[in-house]
Amino acid sequence: MSVEDAPIGVFDSGVGGLTVAREIMRQMPDENIVYFGDTARVPYGNKSKTTILRFSRQIVSFLRTKQVKAIVIACNTASAHALDIIEKEQDIPVIGVIRAGARTAAAATENGRIGIIATRGTIDSGVYEEVLRHIDPGFQIFGKACPLFVPLVEEGLTHDFITEEIARRYVKDLQYKGIDTMILGCTHYPLLRSLLKKVMGDDVTLVNPAYETAVELLELLEQKGMRRKRQPGGPPAEYRFYVSDLAAQFQEFAGSILPYDVAETQQIDIESYGQETERGEK
Repeated sequence: MSVEDAPIGVFDSGVGGLTVAREIMRQMPDENIVYFGDTARVPYGNKSKTTILRFSRQIVSFLRTKQVKAIVIACNTASAHALDIIEKEQDIPVIGVIRAGARTAAAATENGRIGIIATRGTIDSGVYEEVLRHIDPGFQIFGKACPLFVPLVEEGLTHDFITEEIARRYVKDLQYKGIDTMILGCTHYPLLRSLLKKVMGDDVTLVNPAYETAVELLELLEQKGMRRKRQPGGPPAEYRFYVSDLAAQFQEFAGSILPYDVAETQQIDIESYGQETERGEK
């Protein structure tokens, strides 16, 4: 297999990373994709950095068995806690969803007051604030953990009145702060975009890191000469999906948000991967 034809590996703690996969499909329709959702261990937002790094290494080990040419950590919490280490350990490009989102928010804000909604793990890591302050130390940054959003999204309650009421309670403090830009700092949150737009109003720009990450990936593959360009009559892009639990439930959800029906999802034992790295550190 040529490097151009090799797939892109994408992983998340569950279904949220499908928003990133969807953007990759839209912007690079010729690229093959291998997606892994860690549905047995979701959510990551309430877990320690050590645990998230272990999970991420296991998933990367699995994706490498699929001969991926690049890896997208489509999870804000894993990007915050594991990206820097995973990047150094791998000999292929590895990107996360935080830097692209932060750069877009920095360009979008007019008053320098930026809000971030994310899991508790991402907020507590301070990674968005760190990246934004590196761009402009004068930014005023306000974070809000929204731990209930992930289970609500995974239950399919993206337009439910209960979700809207919870959203209003979560973002009330950010509205008082006068932000004009808000980063959707979890890959589940773009699935709540229309509801959040209703709650925040037209004066607040919502930044979707899933879209921006796909743009960054496209530029990276172009620069490295790794982008797949299907020849006339050649095979179409192939998408493969793997999970650590609840394959049927994942498949149903994926089919509802991706631009095509997901025919198959395979469950694997993710704990059996990455053991060599873990033993080497003991």
